[in-house]
Amino acid sequence: MPSVSVPAAPRFSVVVPVRDGAGYLPRTLPPLLAALPPDAELLVCDDGSLDGSAEIARRTGARVVPGDRPGGPGAARNRGARAAQGGLLVFLDADVRVHADTLDRLLGPFADAGVAASFGSYDAAPEARSWVSLYKNLAHHFVHQRSREEASTFWAGCGAVRREVFLRLGGFDEGYRRPSIEDVELGYRLVAAGHRVRLVREAQVTHLKEWTLASWLVSDLRDRAIPWARLLRSGRGLPRDLNFTLRDRAASALVGVGLLALAAAPLVPPLLGGSAAAFATAAGLDGDFLAFAGRRVSPAFALAAAGFQLLHRAAGLLGLAAGWLGRGGNRRVHE
Repeated sequence: MPSVSVPAAPRFSVVVPVRDGAGYLPRTLPPLLAALPPDAELLVCDDGSLDGSAEIARRTGARVVPGDRPGGPGAARNRGARAAQGGLLVFLDADVRVHADTLDRLLGPFADAGVAASFGSYDAAPEARSWVSLYKNLAHHFVHQRSREEASTFWAGCGAVRREVFLRLGGFDEGYRRPSIEDVELGYRLVAAGHRVRLVREAQVTHLKEWTLASWLVSDLRDRAIPWARLLRSGRGLPRDLNFTLRDRAASALVGVGLLALAAAPLVPPLLGGSAAAFATAAGLDGDFLAFAGRRVSPAFALAAAGFQLLHRAAGLLGLAAGWLGRGGNRRVHE
């Protein structure tokens, strides 16, 4: 009898969650498909889209994992992981465009059997050019580029993990119904289980999302700071890298002091000067980032970035306080 060849299982599976991403997929899927080697598969996991995202993904050549109701990006990624055949899972957001070498660089650390996960970074050339979008993306890039390679967390915008480890740990917490810190929470569990996570600074993607001042601050407060506080209340400590270095903590503390002094200044006018001094000192601690912002865009943008940093730290402090003091802080489910 003639032998029947059985196709080999993919070496890795790329999982892209999407909800109403029709504006992104035509710009992100073609370069991703072009970068995929023959021993890889692409799964686009629909999260209840109403704009035809699933059909766009099918026409582009991706395998679609359907989802009728929105459950959040973590739940969509989990469905993709269960359907995937590759031994490695590569998670990419629907609004990021890979470089030609992104996947190779991201998967490089897995040559070391002791590495369970890796993640990359936004590049320093975001497509959206509003100052808020530039600030948001350049801050992310700067933080990832300066952080330790031996990481203590995880990022799913451009991240990879061994499928067996991912499934054994239960995947992403599906209680996060919006894009939030579901990847950070997974990173905590990876490290707590004794697994190594590598930050690959050279594995970069271009972020296409356009941020507004309102959408950014709401995201920082509702979807980042408050869930972070709930993780802290559940006994998880803050990492000492990324944007939680000692310098970052000191800058945030100074912003808090400055805000308190500003609030008390109507009663004690000399505190107005103290508030200004606290804000200026915090900006000084952010000097490396502000210099980077000035080089990438302009001196005027660097000045604006100083103001954005103040707003970012103020939103973080407010969200941490709200999440710490609010009810339900120890729950894993975050609506």
